[in-house]
Amino acid sequence: MNPGVYLVHKDVGQSSFDVVRGFKHEAWEAGLRKYALGHGGTLDPFAEGLLLVLAGQATRLMDLMHPLPKTYVAELAWGTETDTCDLGGLVVAEGPAPSEARLAGALEAFLGWTEQIPPATCAKKIGGEAAYKKAHRGEEVILPPSRVYLHEAGWVSHDLPRASVLRITCRGGYYVRALARDLGRALGCPAHLTKLARTAIGPWTDPGPGGRVHVAGEALVPWCPSRTLTPEEADHLRHGRPIPLGAILGPSQPLLEGFPDPQPPVRALAEGRLVALLQEKDGALWTCANLRGGL
Repeated sequence: MNPGVYLVHKDVGQSSFDVVRGFKHEAWEAGLRKYALGHGGTLDPFAEGLLLVLAGQATRLMDLMHPLPKTYVAELAWGTETDTCDLGGLVVAEGPAPSEARLAGALEAFLGWTEQIPPATCAKKIGGEAAYKKAHRGEEVILPPSRVYLHEAGWVSHDLPRASVLRITCRGGYYVRALARDLGRALGCPAHLTKLARTAIGPWTDPGPGGRVHVAGEALVPWCPSRTLTPEEADHLRHGRPIPLGAILGPSQPLLEGFPDPQPPVRALAEGRLVALLQEKDGALWTCANLRGGL
């Protein structure tokens, strides 16, 4: 197993950790008993699509994945709201389906930065414990609103009064289940999610069922500016010494126009490998993450 980021398709019914567990088994079989592995953003078991699995030193890139644009295609069922905001919950409200004319402009109010109350069955912590564990025990779960960002949203198709299909692009931390709930409440037409597929994260797209793509080297975090190192500069960084600003190149794959700037660090590239993440301080570049051995 090589270090780097793996683009993996998660199937419906799997948890995100099920996918990571499969990688852990591979690492174990390869004799890598304490190999670092993690994912770059969870997907609910009822959802499918792109999951990023970070292997080896790439686990140090995890914080760079959260603010990326993520694209989803979701099916909303009209007429009922559930306590989980998806098809696995109990019905808590019933009502009529909206007309196509009412749906036409309904998404505009949710664009940009807004306050969103996460579903009770989310992974946010309450007193050190995930909210969904409390909810599954029947305990009351009250979560404060989170500041979230929705970049784009549009209807793909309608099959009224039964359902509609929606495509959105949002920043990490956005709950599509909560959008279905809040959209239904705004229209007076209860709704919940029945299907959800994540099709893209930043510059990377879903490889499809059974797919798995390894990303390493200069293809990693291409939305970050980059600095190519000389052998001497690479040695300086390895020993905790700064290097001159030099020629910093812009991102090779910028994020969407108008998307909130995640203010990423500078990639340090040496011989085609990503060896460190850098930040500017006092007119020089200092290491903020040393990716030992490079990726």
